[in-house]
Amino acid sequence: MNAALPRGFGVELDRSARLSRNGRLVFGGSPGRLLRLHPRAAELVKAGSFTVRDPASAALARALLDVGVVHPRPAPDEERSVAIVVPVRDRQDMLARLLHAVRSDPRTAGVPVVVVDDGSCDAGATRAVAAEHGAEVIRHDRSRGPASARNAGFHATTQEFVAFCDSDVVPKHGWLPPLLAQFDDPGVGLAAPRVVALPQQRPTRIGSFEQTCSALDLGPDEAPIIPMSKVAYVPSAAIVLRRASAPEGFDEQLQVAEDVDLCMRLHEKGWRLRYVPTAQVAHDHRTALLSWAARRAFYGSGAAALAARHPGQVPPMHVTAWSLLAVCLALTGKPAAVASATGLAAIAGTRLARRMPDADSPVRAAGLLTLAGLYSTALQLLRAGVRHHWPIGLALVMKSRRARWLLLGMSTMDGLVEWKKKGSELDPVTFVVLRRIDDLAYGAGVWWGSVEHRTMAALVPKITGGLREVCRAVAAGTRVLR
Repeated sequence: MNAALPRGFGVELDRSARLSRNGRLVFGGSPGRLLRLHPRAAELVKAGSFTVRDPASAALARALLDVGVVHPRPAPDEERSVAIVVPVRDRQDMLARLLHAVRSDPRTAGVPVVVVDDGSCDAGATRAVAAEHGAEVIRHDRSRGPASARNAGFHATTQEFVAFCDSDVVPKHGWLPPLLAQFDDPGVGLAAPRVVALPQQRPTRIGSFEQTCSALDLGPDEAPIIPMSKVAYVPSAAIVLRRASAPEGFDEQLQVAEDVDLCMRLHEKGWRLRYVPTAQVAHDHRTALLSWAARRAFYGSGAAALAARHPGQVPPMHVTAWSLLAVCLALTGKPAAVASATGLAAIAGTRLARRMPDADSPVRAAGLLTLAGLYSTALQLLRAGVRHHWPIGLALVMKSRRARWLLLGMSTMDGLVEWKKKGSELDPVTFVVLRRIDDLAYGAGVWWGSVEHRTMAALVPKITGGLREVCRAVAAGTRVLR
C-alpha cells in the first residue's frame, strides 16, 4: 500500500527522536533505528515539523511516518461517512451507559449505531435500551463470539468507516474526530484511541493496579502500530476501521486475539495503522482477583494461534545473538565470562562507531546504542523468565541458588522501576506482587494455548544474526532518504 500523502498533510518529529548537530543523522522510531538524511531532507526535519508540498516531501514524510520518527498532523477534520458497531451479550446497563455517552457527544450524536445482540438472555431488554438511544439492533439467537458479532454489524453498515466499541467502554467527548482525521492519509486502514480506566466506584487493589497497568492501555505516546514494536497491536475495545482495508472483517475462527490478528493482517497487506492517545475511551476493568487473573490467562491463550497464523511475529523475545550471548555470559558472574561479555560489547560498539563517522561523537553514540541494546536484551530475558517462560524459570530457581537470588532480585527491581514509572497509588510491595501475578497468569495462558494448539511457536524467541549480521543490519537501517 504505497498511497501518496496529499498536499498540505503535516508531520511532526517524535519527541523522543534525536538529531545530530547538522541534522543529517536521526535516531528514533520503534523499533529504534539510525537514519541518514539527504541535506535537503535534513533541512525539513531539523525544523521539527513540515508539510507535504511536492513529491519529494511526500516521499520523505511517508518514509519517516512508517518508522515512527514523525507523526501525522493532518489538516482540520472533515465530515466522514462513519457508523458505530457495538457487540453485546447481556450487560444492558453497560450498553445504556455507552449509548448515552455516544448520544451526548455532539460529534457522535447523529452517527448511526448498530447494536449486535450476541445471544443475550433477555433480548427484549437489549432491544429496549437500543431503541431508547436510536440504535438499530441485530440479533443472534445464540452466542457466536465477539468476532462474529462485530462482523454482523460491519456487514450491516455501508459507511466508509466503521467504529467498533465494546459495551464495557465509555467514549470520552471528542474521541472520534482525531481518529477519523488519521484517514487523511490514504494508506491508513485502522486507527485506535487510548483505552484508559473508568474511575473506580469502589476502590480495590486490582482496580488501582489496572488504573496504570491495564493490558488495554498502550500508554500516552502516539505511534504507528507495527508487529514487534512498542505498539504491536491495539485492542478491539475501541477501533476505527476503513472498510476497504479489511472487507472480510475479523477472523471468526478466533475466540481470543482476533484484534491482534486483524492488526497483523492489515500490516501484512501494506496498510498503515495508527495509535492516537489524544482520543480516549474509558474501560470498565475487572477488579476481582480471580476474574482478573483468568482474563489475563485468556489473553495469553491466544498467542499460539497467532504464532501459527503469523510465524515469527509474536515471539516472547526479539534479540540479537551477540547481545543475548553477552548478557548470558555476564549473568554467570564468572570473571572470564564477564570479560568475554565486555569484549563482545566493545567489538559491537567499535564496529557500530565505524558505521556512523559523521555522528557528533561516534564513539559516545555507539557506546550508548550498544548499552541500550544490552539493556533491552537483559530486560526481555528477565521478563520472559517471569512471564512466557516462568515454568523454565521456576525449574532454574529450584535447581540453582544463584538463579534463585538473581531472578528474585531482578524481578523485584523491575517491578519497583515500573511502580515508580507508572506513578501507581499502590504501595510498592502490592504493586510488585500484582505485576508478577499478572505475568504468571498470562504465561500460564500461553502454555495452555500452546498445548491446546500443539505448537510451541509462541514460546520460541526470535534471535537475529551474529555480530557481523547485526552490524550489517545497522548499516541497512542507516538508509539514505532522498
